[in-house]
Amino acid sequence: MTTGTKTVTAVDYTQARAIYDKLVKEKQAKGYTVGEEGTPYQHSEKKSTGIHYQLLNPVEEDQIQRLINDPAYWMQEKFDGRRLLIRKDGEKITGINRLGLAVGLPAPLINRIGNCPEDCIIDGEAIGDMLCAFDALLIGDEEIGGLRYGERYLRMMNLLGSFQHRNIHLVETAFLPQHKRELFNRLKAENCEGVVFKHTDAPYIAGRPASGGPQLKFKFCETASFIVGKVNAKRSVGLLIFDGEKIKAAGNVTIPPNHEIPATGQVVECRYLYAFRESGSIYQPVYLGSRDDITSDECTATQLKYKAEALAA
Repeated sequence: MTTGTKTVTAVDYTQARAIYDKLVKEKQAKGYTVGEEGTPYQHSEKKSTGIHYQLLNPVEEDQIQRLINDPAYWMQEKFDGRRLLIRKDGEKITGINRLGLAVGLPAPLINRIGNCPEDCIIDGEAIGDMLCAFDALLIGDEEIGGLRYGERYLRMMNLLGSFQHRNIHLVETAFLPQHKRELFNRLKAENCEGVVFKHTDAPYIAGRPASGGPQLKFKFCETASFIVGKVNAKRSVGLLIFDGEKIKAAGNVTIPPNHEIPATGQVVECRYLYAFRESGSIYQPVYLGSRDDITSDECTATQLKYKAEALAA
C-alpha cells in the first residue's frame, strides 16, 4: 500500500480519466477487482515447489500453414496473461508461477478449485481472477505428465466437467485443418496475442528445448523481456539484452504515467514493431510492465524479430 502520483503536474479530466482507466485495467489483469468488496487474495510466501513449466519456442510465419494442415498438431489461442499452475492437495491449494515458486491466488480461483472432487495440478494462463486452462499434470493420485497431450487434455476436460468452475475456462482447441484455419483468422482479426500449436503425442517435459519442440507459439505482435540498464530523465529507461555471453543495449522505452518507473536491474516486458539487426535496438517500443516471474538470464537476443524478417513476412 503506497501513495504517489502518476503525472508530474496536473492534467485535464480527459487525460486523467484515460490514465485512470488504463491503471484499473492493468490492476484487474493482475487479479484485483474494484471496490471495497473486491476480490481478496490468498497470500503465500514465495517458496520453491519443485514444479517447473513446459516452455514453448516461437515458430516463423512460413511454418504456420504446415502446422495448420498437420493433423498431429492441435491449435489454441495464446493468451496475454501470466502463466500459472494451480495445485490442489486435499484442502491445500497453491498457485505456482513460472519460476516454480508458490504465489498467492485470487479467492474466486481458490473457491472454484476447492470444489474439484480430486487432487490435481492444472496448467494455464491467469487473466485477473480467471484461469484459462490448457493442460494437467496430476489428476487424483495419478501423475499424467508423461501421457500424450491429447490424453491429458481430454482427462482435464472430463475433470472440469465434474464440478462447477466458473473461474476456470477450458481453452478452445481446434483439431482439424479447416477449424484451425478459421480460429487462426478469427483470433488475428480480433487482435489477440497469438496462437499455440501442440503435438497430440507429446508428453509434458519441463523446460524449453534448445530449438523447435512439440509445443510452438506464434505471436501476431512482437513482445520481449529486457533488463532495465538505467533510468533516464523524462520517464524513460534504457533496455539491455543478452547476446550470447555479452550484454548490449536494446534502446529506450518511455514509461507511461500509469506505471511506476522500474528500478535498474529489473526485468520488464515491451511490445515493439521489429529490432534492428545491426544495433539490436527495438523500433517503436511500448512498455507493458515489469515481470517478477522472468529472470534476467531469459532476456536474450533470441527473442527478437528483426527488420528484414518482419518485412519479408
